[in-house]
Amino acid sequence: MSTAATRHSDRRISPVFVGILAVTAVTGWATWTGFAEQPGVAVFLFVTAAWVVSLCLHEYAHARTALHSGDITVGAKGYLTLNPLKYTHALLSIVLPVIFVIMGGIGLPGGAVFIERGRIKGRWRHSLISAAGPLTNVLFAVVCTAPFWLGALDGVPTDFRFALAFLALLQVTAAILNFLPVPGLDGYGVIEPWLPYGVKRQVEPFAPFGLLFVFALLWLPSVNSVFFDVIDALLGHLGIGGLDRYCGQELYRFWQGGDDFCQVIR
Repeated sequence: MSTAATRHSDRRISPVFVGILAVTAVTGWATWTGFAEQPGVAVFLFVTAAWVVSLCLHEYAHARTALHSGDITVGAKGYLTLNPLKYTHALLSIVLPVIFVIMGGIGLPGGAVFIERGRIKGRWRHSLISAAGPLTNVLFAVVCTAPFWLGALDGVPTDFRFALAFLALLQVTAAILNFLPVPGLDGYGVIEPWLPYGVKRQVEPFAPFGLLFVFALLWLPSVNSVFFDVIDALLGHLGIGGLDRYCGQELYRFWQGGDDFCQVIR
């Protein structure tokens, strides 16, 4: 019933998203074949475009789940077209996460779709809407790491392997950060429907600052070290070694010249 209430044009895939997919495909091919004269540029464009695709699908998952849970307004808002320019906060959802990838090599979560929660009945539905986004990052992480934990790296070019390892790092960090039970992040959205009303009222004013609080903590060396130890352990269990992750990030930051050791083993 809720799906029928949206027009077909509200669900048509945006040319903007198709263009981002095309950039991902072309630069992925260039990375795989070594076609690019500067492989670092191809890796940079491939990882960045793939990261933006995952951001779009993250927000689409929120919107699509909300649609089937009762919020029929998401279609008219353009959230089902996968167009990042339709998001409530395009700067927070696309530009800022890309900047953080370039600067720090972590996947930045960012809320972007406005869900009319009053249209949705049932606590489980509210929790599922919040969980749908980071679960998309988990799915991306599984896809990126599959060649590693399946032992299917024979014939995979080194540059492409490095790029996949770095992209997997971004997806894992995004999933973990999104699932933190901090106001303003998806993890808090999962548990919020189950909290007492008084607690929710007390926490609500802090929601706009939740993400800033998390990144302030990550600036602390001790917290940062523990966080990346967890990331390294998870990726290690998925078959991605530290060398692949490190060289992937070095190759991504082509403007820095890259590590000589990574260039030798490529």
